[in-house]
Amino acid sequence: MSPSDFGVIFDMDGVLIESTESHYVSWTQLGGEIGTAFPRDLFDRTFGMHNRQILPLWLGEDLDAAENDRLSDHKEALFREIVADSIEALPGAQDLVRQLHGDGFVMAIGSSAPRANVELVLRQLDLAPCFRALSTGDEVRHGKPHPEVFLKAIDGLGLAAGSCVVLEDAPQGVEAALAAGAKAIGVATTRPEADLAEADVVVRSLEELDTPRVRSIIRGD
Repeated sequence: MSPSDFGVIFDMDGVLIESTESHYVSWTQLGGEIGTAFPRDLFDRTFGMHNRQILPLWLGEDLDAAENDRLSDHKEALFREIVADSIEALPGAQDLVRQLHGDGFVMAIGSSAPRANVELVLRQLDLAPCFRALSTGDEVRHGKPHPEVFLKAIDGLGLAAGSCVVLEDAPQGVEAALAAGAKAIGVATTRPEADLAEADVVVRSLEELDTPRVRSIIRGD
């Protein structure tokens, strides 16, 4: 099999970039605007989930869809303002993406973040040309652990799910990747390794990965 027969799908927040505190700040800013504090423990439990799932847990299940969308969009706009000039890749992220791309692997983003966030990050990191497909939170109906975001990414790559691997930092993302039929690499940047134990492989940093190891994980060697 050639490298182009293999697909690598990256989550973004917590895998390509360290954005945890910037997201927390944007949630707390939103909370200040609407007069309802956003608890840190709620953030820690829900980081990596879709805003559509987080907002009812915070503000109540009776939150209507239009208000959910409005608050979600505003929260992400606040996030983009915070990180606009300060996006930094996590260790090994840019090198791994460029190595895989140079070796012929096809790649996608599968993220709960909206497309505007993903495009901003890839532009700032100068990685946009490396990705064939983007599957983002504003293009799916179901958040992780539902596999929809990764199924769309796999479809965008034009490959079978069994020929793909997903890199994820959250247990909900690992569950979604496996439900999509892909392999999963847990990246323990925002969660303890034990939280990602369902993944096929767990690493502490993308610096632990290279083309031969990724290929081996996809093949199940």
